Amino acid sequence: MLFERFEDKGLAHYSYAVGCPAEGKIAIVDPKRDIDTYIEFAEAQNLKISHILETHIHADYASGASELAQQTGAELWVSAYDKGETFEVAFLHHDLQDGDSLTIGGVKIQALHTPGHTPEHLSFLVFDLNRSQETPMLMLTGDFLFVGSLGRPDLLGKEAKRALAERLHDSVTQKLAGLPDSLEIHPAHGAGSMCGAGMSGRSMTTLGFERIANPYLDSTLSKETFLEMILGTVPPFPDYYRRMKQVNSEGAKTLNGLPGLKAIEPDAFKTRVDSQNHIVIDLRDQLSFGGGHISGAFGIGAGENVSTWASWLVPYDRPILLVADDEGDIEPAIRSLIRVGLDDVVGFLKGGVQAWRSLGYPLQELPQITPEQLHQRLQQNETLNVLDVREDGEWADGHIGQAVHVIGGELEKNLEALPDPNQPLVVVCGSGYRSTAAASVLLRHGYLHLMNMTEGMSAWNAAKLPTTTDDAAQQILQNT
Repeated sequence: MLFERFEDKGLAHYSYAVGCPAEGKIAIVDPKRDIDTYIEFAEAQNLKISHILETHIHADYASGASELAQQTGAELWVSAYDKGETFEVAFLHHDLQDGDSLTIGGVKIQALHTPGHTPEHLSFLVFDLNRSQETPMLMLTGDFLFVGSLGRPDLLGKEAKRALAERLHDSVTQKLAGLPDSLEIHPAHGAGSMCGAGMSGRSMTTLGFERIANPYLDSTLSKETFLEMILGTVPPFPDYYRRMKQVNSEGAKTLNGLPGLKAIEPDAFKTRVDSQNHIVIDLRDQLSFGGGHISGAFGIGAGENVSTWASWLVPYDRPILLVADDEGDIEPAIRSLIRVGLDDVVGFLKGGVQAWRSLGYPLQELPQITPEQLHQRLQQNETLNVLDVREDGEWADGHIGQAVHVIGGELEKNLEALPDPNQPLVVVCGSGYRSTAAASVLLRHGYLHLMNMTEGMSAWNAAKLPTTTDDAAQQILQNT
């Protein structure tokens, strides 16, 4: 049996290839949007992609299932339990019912309906028939069962979440019953994903260990306690999840390769910027962005976090232009963008900001302030506000005493609750990455008296400057 995991670290997403080399065929489960990864893998292994399987209609990333089926001629199989639900699959596919199976040589893949995260959710039991005809070797659990956690049940809104949580409880207590402790559990996400709370950093586990260590699989839990736990621990709900559900139910549009791999001369780039019809994403680091960026640009640094922050912050209805000092950052960024449905990437600034600056085109600065400078000015009782944009857990572990708190991805929805935009405001995160993104949003909304704390709370703590765990400032902000 062949079994291969593909990881997208930015979205903490796992997709899988499973099949039979002797038969020369594989199935791809929960594919990401940039499908060339799977096509190249199959070609390198001299295998044919014969089947594509989806565990559910995804909310956190744009699926590549439909296009991969078009490109390869593979059969696309999805859950039959979407009928009559809020989101129904609208593209061509085959339906899978609970207990249905398909066989690829010496491998059998059997569908198991495990609703709760979504109504239609399937998991897949995988049997290596050359080893056992009766006992599955592994289970592809999608967003049902994670390492240390379960999938969130609130994706369809407040009205539906309790009913989904009850179905999740049934899936745990009924669908897992009778499955062996030895069963390998391979989920669709790991730590860092917001599809569930408290996930482990490990990529796989066993059902036996989850029965011991996963708090939601504790057999002594009453149903009501289970519901209180799962509903009381859901992560923040990114607005783009609703859009992704719609995109994936309709089928993400066919890309036929990566968009945006086009260098645009500075004058043509400026014409597009001046039209105010385009979005600019600046992929440079905190200090480079602060030293001078195109006015209105989003400061989302290159690397693993582009998908997350672009999906939180960037509008979906306008063409995208990219800026980088290193052209090697462009293709990975485009992959990150299309994975969250930001498809309309036009191109990138040829020669980067240096070329823009050399032509005398205007740049906007974002002043930096060191932790020591900020502490000194706060000690002097300057009229200086501090905004902490880290996650709730980071804030609770310790923050600057005078700070207010809004998670960076929620910033645009909380502008009215922020300190006076006419007063100086210092934006703070863990390292400077998120505060750069958050400050770029504030600049777009007319906050012109901004400073970005260099290297964030990691530098503040390294300098042994004082912190507090008092959350009064957070509560004041949330109740405004």
